[in-house]
Amino acid sequence: MEPGNITRVSEFLLLGLSEEPELQPLIFGLFLSMYLITVLGNLLIILTVSSDPHLHTPMYFFLSNLSFVDICFTSTTIPKMLVNIQTQSKVITYEGCITQMYFFTLFAGLDVYLLTVMAYDRFVAICHPLHYTVIMHPRLCGLLVLVSWIMCVLNALLQSLMVLRLSCTDLEIPHFFCEL
Repeated sequence: MEPGNITRVSEFLLLGLSEEPELQPLIFGLFLSMYLITVLGNLLIILTVSSDPHLHTPMYFFLSNLSFVDICFTSTTIPKMLVNIQTQSKVITYEGCITQMYFFTLFAGLDVYLLTVMAYDRFVAICHPLHYTVIMHPRLCGLLVLVSWIMCVLNALLQSLMVLRLSCTDLEIPHFFCEL
């Protein structure tokens, strides 16, 4: 979004991956299958961790949280892209674009923060094995995830509010989703 035009924008055009109509079914099938595999794989991880009491450890707690965030992350952009391919529509509303940017930023940040928390968990397990259970108790694990969520929500909100202040000169987005 470049400064310039002050006119209120109501929608954008997502140009997508390809203009060729014969490639659309292939792209749709490829992305739908990858999306379903991602969602089902992450759901399987969450179900396995929650159903097996032996996996109720900090590492698997963080892994199931990461799986949930990954489901949300892929669900931020892929369903809209699949709908656009099926309906041959490339339009996304201004509000939809800002919302997509917000959730994309939120879940991308959460991925990074949760991976950092998981690295800290492994650091404590390797470097302080005798103190591991004292340091990484369930309350701290929950607090680390909660702080990650709070920081990412605030960051995504700040990023989205800054984008709202920009004006637009080009209504075409050369991608299949709205991004910063």
